[in-house]
Amino acid sequence: MPLVGVVMGSRSDEHLMQETSDVLTQMGVDHEIVVMSAHRTPERVMEYGRSARERGIEVIIAGAGGSAGLPGVLAGWTTLPIIGVPLTTSELKGIDALYAIAQMPPGIPVACVAVGSWGARNAGYLAAQILGLTHDAIRQKYDDYREGLKAPI
Repeated sequence: MPLVGVVMGSRSDEHLMQETSDVLTQMGVDHEIVVMSAHRTPERVMEYGRSARERGIEVIIAGAGGSAGLPGVLAGWTTLPIIGVPLTTSELKGIDALYAIAQMPPGIPVACVAVGSWGARNAGYLAAQILGLTHDAIRQKYDDYREGLKAPI
């Protein structure tokens, strides 16, 4: 059963969000990847957010570019942790998405990682940290990964 939902607004975002999936796989985190748009398929986003916890999802990672409504809309439909990944899909190279994701109203938080591929990877690592609070095997994989970062270059 997937613990993380990786959500993106368009199939064209898959190559960017693949880095998130790769990290989750490395950390041993079962996850699902879905495409839905806050603007084109709002009912689907609502149903996904409302049903996520019942389906075993514990963290949602949402990648979005441009107006980047997807992470915030999902946060409006669930109290699960949402990690927003600002994608570089607009003329503003993700800065618009960064602002949209970071500027959530009080009480409806969305964690925001860096713009682009670094953010996509860090979203996976942040999800592993969150899950590691209650899943020992994931915590150990993340701890091992972090220990490996200390190796001399």
